[in-house]
Amino acid sequence: MSNTKKPLEGVKVVEYATFIAAATTGRFLADLGADVIKVEAAKGDPLRYTAPTEGRPSDKWSLFHENTTWDLENANKRCVSINTKDPAGKEALFKLLETADVFITNNRVQSLQKNGLDYDSLKEKFPKLVYAMITGYGEFGPDKDLPGFDFTAFFARGGYLESLRQKGTVPMNVVPGLGDHNVGMNLAAGVLAALYHAEKTGEGEKVETSLFETAIHNMGMMVQSAQYTDIGVTYPIAIRESDNPFNAAWETKDGRFIQICAPDYNTYYDKIMTAIGRTDLIGDEKYFPVSNLHANGLGTEIYDLVMSAFKTKTAEEWNPILTEQDIAFGLAQSWEEILVDKQAWANECFYTMKYDNGAERTLVRLPVKFQEMGIPEYNRGPMIGEHSEDVLREIGYSEEDIANFKANGVIYIGDQ
Repeated sequence: MSNTKKPLEGVKVVEYATFIAAATTGRFLADLGADVIKVEAAKGDPLRYTAPTEGRPSDKWSLFHENTTWDLENANKRCVSINTKDPAGKEALFKLLETADVFITNNRVQSLQKNGLDYDSLKEKFPKLVYAMITGYGEFGPDKDLPGFDFTAFFARGGYLESLRQKGTVPMNVVPGLGDHNVGMNLAAGVLAALYHAEKTGEGEKVETSLFETAIHNMGMMVQSAQYTDIGVTYPIAIRESDNPFNAAWETKDGRFIQICAPDYNTYYDKIMTAIGRTDLIGDEKYFPVSNLHANGLGTEIYDLVMSAFKTKTAEEWNPILTEQDIAFGLAQSWEEILVDKQAWANECFYTMKYDNGAERTLVRLPVKFQEMGIPEYNRGPMIGEHSEDVLREIGYSEEDIANFKANGVIYIGDQ
């Protein structure tokens, strides 16, 4: 690892959030050198307990000592467990904010307003504070206070489920974290700009995004195109009937699928015909250019022709053929295959974590790298309240104060 100073050293972040999206923002800032202090309730973030739904060990030891999901989202952070419903606990949170540069939250708007943690309230007390907020559906509108997860606000309401499925089938399987990581990195970009602004002007800023808004932006090209109802096809579609039959996943002889990306049918027509051994169709005006293909209604015929060709060779056999034609393609990989993908390891996508029980597990790094800073360390995610005493000392509480807090349930240090 490089000895270069990290870009956010000296920046303090208070993360008052649960689950994945906001935690992703905090994790990225921590990797960049910020002191990210996660504020949890006594029972801890619900994300600590999701192992059974992810196929990971769910015994108590594993939940706290070999929790790969927790470490992915919360590595390199510190943790305090404060009962913010207690006046003394709430006061401690505000004292922590006195020295903070950034406040990250994903709590609902109503709850934040009730507890004096909304932007307007904190701006009055801490005018230089960068206030970073993630919601399910945005701050305004009739659904601003609905519970929002990536399954619902991102995948469903944001258009993924209805469009990215084969016509006539049920919506695709979804997995947790996809929308969350996306929106979390979006928020991180906004936080960095707001930090720069605060450093230059002394003025704080509110940065907000949501799962719903992020999904709409991701789908922007197609959402905009949906206005032209008399031209394109309406999603969901049957892949055989798409406007560009080359943009599909092709089944191989050994039952694998190879996805091809041919953004422009006309540009890639000769390449694909050559790859599948049908040079006799190059220049055939029935199929080329794409305007003729559409006029003749032969898109499904081309699709079937290419699919039949792909089924004659294994995925391994197709690799050099497609490479030679400079066609963008990718094998549809399983997660197990990704774990041993040489390209991923060569680009530092993974880290090998050694746990207290002797186990070694492959953990995923964040996807943004800095050459001079080097690859950041990967310290496990904090235990519940692991750093409560240290943090309280740093903001001026005495040993007697801390002892009283522990005795009265104002702070909690987990027995893990």
